[in-house]
Amino acid sequence: MIILLDTSTPICKISFVSGQERQDVEWEAGRTLARNLLGFLHEKLLERGLGWSDITAVAVFKGPGSFTGLRIGLTVMNTLAHELRIPIVGETGESWSLKALERLQANQNDQLVMPEYGAEAHITAPKK
Repeated sequence: MIILLDTSTPICKISFVSGQERQDVEWEAGRTLARNLLGFLHEKLLERGLGWSDITAVAVFKGPGSFTGLRIGLTVMNTLAHELRIPIVGETGESWSLKALERLQANQNDQLVMPEYGAEAHITAPKK
């Protein structure tokens, strides 16, 4: 099972790909993404009779998009890929998921995907 994840907007998009079958799920995560992403993923795996060990690879949309959404989504998926010892690839653009699946089929692995925000991150400087 390959998981595709896009957290660039408040609507989290997840696809579960197994062979030629693809199931897409959307979740309006809003400001609950950090708190609920792992639980939501686990719930959707269980609905399919699967567990964490059934994930064979992950692909992520790496931007541009929401600073916080990308940071959370990529951190979760980088961690899953590392802990499960599975490949991870990141892509951009409208056909990101197709490009990512092609890269996974070619046995490519980014090992660590960094976000591409589309601009410099606006981080507030400490006041002290």
